Amino acid sequence: MVAIAWRLVLAAALLGGAGAHAGQFQGVVSHVTDGDSLWVRPADGAEPVEIRLLHLDAPEGCQAFGAQARAALARRVLHQKAIVRTRGQDDYGRTLARIQFQGEDLGAWLVRGGYAWSTGNRKSPGPYAAFEAQARDARQGLWAEPGAQRPRDFRRTHGRCQRG
Repeated sequence: MVAIAWRLVLAAALLGGAGAHAGQFQGVVSHVTDGDSLWVRPADGAEPVEIRLLHLDAPEGCQAFGAQARAALARRVLHQKAIVRTRGQDDYGRTLARIQFQGEDLGAWLVRGGYAWSTGNRKSPGPYAAFEAQARDARQGLWAEPGAQRPRDFRRTHGRCQRG
């Protein structure tokens, strides 16, 4: 009985931990969903992977500056080669990742340009906090108008945007 329980625990750890391990692949950005989510078709011909960029939060599509954030990301990377560094999955089944495009961290580019907020936790403001401060000070992107609302606060008040 103990041997069976041990095998179940080991199997659960192996299956559950698979998504948590970091991995890397190269591919081409095939679709941009919004300012922080996109699809990448791996170079090995596998099915496209839905990616949610780590450490940032862009405005919802129906939120002020949401369309501009999506358009900027699409202009930058759509149909371009990129390197994806994965870090597990989110609650919606998307792969969490950081993306390198032409040698630059795509998340840093988005936050520095004022297209997204840096996200962190109580212990750390996140790796892009300094870029967010620079964009705010320069009144770039979503910071050009007063009253920019964090997407998590927008979702709490208005819910998620409906996708058509």
